[in-house]
Amino acid sequence: MLLELLWKRWPAGATRKLKITMATKQQPLIDPLVIAISSRALFDLDESHRVYEEEGLDAYQEYQIAREDDPLEHGVAFSLVQKLLNLNTLLDQSPVEVILLSRNSADTGLRVFNSIQHYELDISRAAFCGGDSPYRYIPAFNSHLFLSTDGADVRQALELNVAAATILPSKKSAAQRELLKIAFDGDAVLFSDESEEIYKTKGLEAFTENEREAANEPMSGGPFKPFLASLQQIQGAFPVGEAPIRTCLVTARAAPAHERVVRTLRAWNIRIDESLFLGGLDKGQFLQAFDADVFFDDQQGHCESARNHVATGHVPHGVANK
Repeated sequence: MLLELLWKRWPAGATRKLKITMATKQQPLIDPLVIAISSRALFDLDESHRVYEEEGLDAYQEYQIAREDDPLEHGVAFSLVQKLLNLNTLLDQSPVEVILLSRNSADTGLRVFNSIQHYELDISRAAFCGGDSPYRYIPAFNSHLFLSTDGADVRQALELNVAAATILPSKKSAAQRELLKIAFDGDAVLFSDESEEIYKTKGLEAFTENEREAANEPMSGGPFKPFLASLQQIQGAFPVGEAPIRTCLVTARAAPAHERVVRTLRAWNIRIDESLFLGGLDKGQFLQAFDADVFFDDQQGHCESARNHVATGHVPHGVANK
């Protein structure tokens, strides 16, 4: 009754102002960011895999079942997954979901799930495929990103138009901080490979001329565009300057080819926190300075160099991988 009386006496203008104030305090609705990850990327299964290769399936099953209460060691993508899931503790919503995909059976995969519980990772959905590739379940889970140590599975995921990368072993230890830093190459990763194809077939001069002439024409999106857009949506749920995610574009482009990149991101309404136009310089030292948790690049040579400095995902997409 009291609320009804106050509502009737409240001036209309003040009522509208109150509604706006209350609305601005609510976090914007975030579409879920779904990450699919293989068990061998999440945990160190090298010893188990050695048993399988050297002694066969039966020995592998016995090995895993005998050790199913022994937690597995961290895999190459463990820290990245941990930081992504940590975003759920910082928001009222839970914007990140991680799906486990495995070639194990449910029986041998019990050790994997026990390890997930041991490390208190919020992962509840999984597909155990009994020796078959799990890539076909990636679209069914509405995944934005697939991370695996199996390059063949990654290629198949990319053919399904899902961002995917082969996580490479890295000498870089995980950064001990909550801030999540993700770096991307440009052409064939964030952008299509159309411009890179000109560079590969006609050379640097033709590439530069094409980018100068097409500076006002936004590029088509590459496989990682939707993933970057989802990251930005999560960033937007935090006050300006307080988001625990930082993104960086690390590209071999230089002026004047940089202009098309800037205008493309502007046309997409996507903001990247840092952009490095290196003009062909080695990316490793710059990635180390950015202190990336992971870097995605389409060129194997760049990845081999980068993984000496940061965790690296090879994206086998575009003209460089044909």
